[in-house]
Amino acid sequence: MDKFEGFPAGEIAFISVPDLFFSGLLPTVDSLPELKVTLHMIWLRQRQGRQAVSRAELEADETLARGLAGLGGDPAALLEEGLARAVERGALLHAIVSSASGTHPVYLVNSEGGRQALAAIQAGQLGVRGEQVVDRPVAEARPNIFELYENNIGLLSPILADELREAEASYPAEWIEDAFRIAAANNVRKWRYVQAILERWATKGRGDEFDRRNIEKERRWFTDEEFEKFFLH
Repeated sequence: MDKFEGFPAGEIAFISVPDLFFSGLLPTVDSLPELKVTLHMIWLRQRQGRQAVSRAELEADETLARGLAGLGGDPAALLEEGLARAVERGALLHAIVSSASGTHPVYLVNSEGGRQALAAIQAGQLGVRGEQVVDRPVAEARPNIFELYENNIGLLSPILADELREAEASYPAEWIEDAFRIAAANNVRKWRYVQAILERWATKGRGDEFDRRNIEKERRWFTDEEFEKFFLH
């Protein structure tokens, strides 16, 4: 057995795993391939910021293959088992995307963003370039608030869905997108921080001209004591 040396000191990357994963999903999982595949999909979802991952990408993923090989079997067979069981349990969603090169099985985390992407697949709005799923329509649409949340903060919990819908109805889409961009630039991946930015713009003004190309200048507005509580020290 290879011994893990522990997490290093200093800044390291984190991903968000919903509390419901531990209280609702994990107690029902009785297959190690399923568990490894599900966790890997959650990791990929946040690391790469894409809703759908093709089967070919998963087969070529060396990190996933190494993890499955540690179970003592054929990684390809274990991947097949893990995906099938995760889809059957409902942790992952499955669809087929067609392209000029053929049909491509794709998988998605069963989250709000994943379900919306599945609907887009079923509507024929997604395609495949090479082996990678292209998760935008040809006519590029502004991402909705759920996509922005999952791309910049993590998997969406049901308790926040109503708050996000209310914010989407209250603020311009451009403001919401820019607020998430500032939060990501400041590495403060919290909805309360995004919400505070939007509220400040609404009460104190945002200005008619917003330099989207100079995010570094804009982000300094939100590093003073008013927002200090949102930063990790």
